[in-house]
Amino acid sequence: MKRVGFGEYGGPDVLRLEEVEAPHAGPGRIRIAVRAAGVNPVDWRIREGQMLKAHPIELPAGVGLDAAGVVDEVGEGVEGVEAGDHVFGEGIDTYAEFAVLTAWARMPEGLSFEEAAGYPSVVETALRVIREVGVRPGQTLLVSGASGGVGSAVLQIARERGITVIGTAGAANQEYLRGLGAMATTYGEGWVERVRRLGDVDAALDLAGTGVLPELIALTGDPRKVISIADLGAPEHGVRFSGVAGSVPDALAEAADLIARGRLHIPVEQRYALADAAAAHIDSKAGHARGRRVVII
Repeated sequence: MKRVGFGEYGGPDVLRLEEVEAPHAGPGRIRIAVRAAGVNPVDWRIREGQMLKAHPIELPAGVGLDAAGVVDEVGEGVEGVEAGDHVFGEGIDTYAEFAVLTAWARMPEGLSFEEAAGYPSVVETALRVIREVGVRPGQTLLVSGASGGVGSAVLQIARERGITVIGTAGAANQEYLRGLGAMATTYGEGWVERVRRLGDVDAALDLAGTGVLPELIALTGDPRKVISIADLGAPEHGVRFSGVAGSVPDALAEAADLIARGRLHIPVEQRYALADAAAAHIDSKAGHARGRRVVII
């Protein structure tokens, strides 16, 4: 089968489209014929060697955690799913024609494979950071870098829970944020004062890693009220860096419920062929997304 892999840590040029043996579903796992794979910042962070403690891997390795596709092999002990089912979930080396999933859920009716591939890690991360930052209904959450996949999910999940959200993003994404129920403002000089004019901030999330932690601490009044998923230097500011996933099956179940009820929708902004994975990583690292990026198999 074809998959994207790399034999050494480095830039996007280390990625190769290669022929390898297809994996098989072990106990408690399933294999899918991949139709689309989600592109996440953690993918290129792993490729660069930034995540060795959280995601130790043996080289050569494949790429990708999220995927959607058709079940074609069910491991021992797995119940409630069979060959032919359409599922989305999290697994191993998902930029490939076949991949093994470790957590999955049935795709909600009407959801395309490329849409579904964009949800697993994004929704798990959104649910986790909302929980970890401790924001409650009636309070206000500031989201820095709000227009990407995780930000899009945070805004909608927070709205569903009765949390007011202020989102920062580029000028081109202001209406997009407002459409997701957030008060919106731009980056750049004076952004802190613009946020203050929108209201008091009870908690804040750094989703982009653009060096704004001191400002987020000033706005919330306490580094313990700030969580980052993108700035590895967060602990130097007394801010928690959140990088370890919680329950992915629970997150997938909640995502499927929200999607089915029309309470969560994350658009696919860019699509890439398997051979163009390097371009997907370059674009992901550059940021400025509106929704999700996916690799189409």
